[in-house]
Amino acid sequence: MKLICITIDDEHLAHKLLADYIKKVPMLELAGQFKKAADALEIINTRQVDLIFLDIQMPGFTGIEFMESLQNKPLVIFTTAYSQYALKGYELEVIDYLLTPIEFERFIKAVNKAVKQFMLQSNHENRTENTNTDEEQDFIFIKSGYRSIKVKLGDILYIEGLKEYANIFTEDKKYTMLERLKNLELTLPSNKFIRVHKSFIVAIDKIDAIYGNIIELKNKTIPIGSTYKKEIENTLQLRLK
Repeated sequence: MKLICITIDDEHLAHKLLADYIKKVPMLELAGQFKKAADALEIINTRQVDLIFLDIQMPGFTGIEFMESLQNKPLVIFTTAYSQYALKGYELEVIDYLLTPIEFERFIKAVNKAVKQFMLQSNHENRTENTNTDEEQDFIFIKSGYRSIKVKLGDILYIEGLKEYANIFTEDKKYTMLERLKNLELTLPSNKFIRVHKSFIVAIDKIDAIYGNIIELKNKTIPIGSTYKKEIENTLQLRLK
């Protein structure tokens, strides 16, 4: 297995360092290097790109603006000299945030995260393809201490993400598990759950009302993130003001 990757950075030395590091990692294949984010759009739209090493501060089109413009996002690792964008990186669900100068050991750690996420997504896609003849699983197991607790999907109201953790809420209980919200989103059936915010997934059949940028369910209000509004409109076949 190889991850097809590209680098986007306006600094020549950054490209050289990343290219040298990538050559040392058998699971990575470098498909291109670009000084401007806009120049990378063609390869992303026409070829397989699994992973982007992306600078943030670039003239014209910043790395953050570039990420926000993509419809189908590859995995992204930010490479930057500026630490103040770390929170924004979390909001955009980047795999990792590498501060320059980048040490090879730290680079490998980020790549391993990307490989783990790539495999998780691939396994999810394979499971989705194989569910045509199989019954859909109607529960998940939540690890709590030394126990794994079975929770029926039909009992879940919403899920709140807190960095590396997630809180799963039913009508009368809250379960906390060590799992990123993005991974849970891949696991849950898309016909029953929808991501509505960088920090929230809700059960579609538990929604009581939607008004403005708010979802109401069981006397709980959940905000709608601007980047998720279009998907909500398409899934629920409504028009959000």
